[in-house]
Amino acid sequence: MATNASGTRTRAAAAPCFEARPRRASSFDSIAKNFWTCIFVLGIAWLPQYVAAADKAVHLTAASVAPSAQRSMPARSPQETRAEATENRHHAHFGSEQASREARHIADWIVDSADNADLPFVIVDKIDARIFVFDAGGRIRGAAPALLGLARGDDTVPGIGDRELSDMPPETRTTPAGRFVAALGMSTRGVDILWLDYDAAVSLHRVINTKPAERRLERLASPTPLDNRISYGCINVPARFYENVVSPAFSGTRGIVYVLPETRPAREVFGSYDVEQRVPHRYAVRAPQDATIAGASTAGR
Repeated sequence: MATNASGTRTRAAAAPCFEARPRRASSFDSIAKNFWTCIFVLGIAWLPQYVAAADKAVHLTAASVAPSAQRSMPARSPQETRAEATENRHHAHFGSEQASREARHIADWIVDSADNADLPFVIVDKIDARIFVFDAGGRIRGAAPALLGLARGDDTVPGIGDRELSDMPPETRTTPAGRFVAALGMSTRGVDILWLDYDAAVSLHRVINTKPAERRLERLASPTPLDNRISYGCINVPARFYENVVSPAFSGTRGIVYVLPETRPAREVFGSYDVEQRVPHRYAVRAPQDATIAGASTAGR
């Protein structure tokens, strides 16, 4: 109680609501509070055990799924892996180059049988008028169109290497088929060429364009092989291809040139086999003969 200015005693004003003292909690509120406090304490106590159990369940699930995945995609055995590697080693690699079935057949046989004696090799496909140059392991180094002998045939006319060009009628101008141990040499004109058969004056060289009427450059550039028969028997290739692919491949080493036949099967000429059948044929490699000679009278045909 308080006394005002007039001497009258008055009651003090009540405090604002937000400053009012809290009321005493009822018995129900107390029980609820204690219940949730116990739940919270128990949750804290059981949390580590729950996390460990969940982690164990994840590991068990992964372990049960892994064998199932392995069963659906079985792992390759070491034998299968080795077999695949061996398969790749027994085939020639043409890269992105297009080649006939016969050319691929001979190239695979060369690699599988080691007929090239670990030397670079060339395949001349007369029917398609294409040449393919490989390294000793059977990997393509380059390919290009080629000009070939005017006459169709796979044999050399006897004594043709001793004739003058003017003494070679059209029917004698063949590019012989066969396996040739080749080496770089010089022509009678003092130009480097790749000798295939010195006695028959057959070589592989840059395209000869001394007679514009023969249109040899145009024939090389045409998309069809039908007009690529024009030479006296030698194999003409684009000059840049000879300088960038052929010459480097045979620099300091001999090599093998395989000229595919056009009148009889390649198997008959080379004794080849299908690599997929793995027929255990092996053929002796003929001893290389010295081809680095000055040149013959009909070189550069």
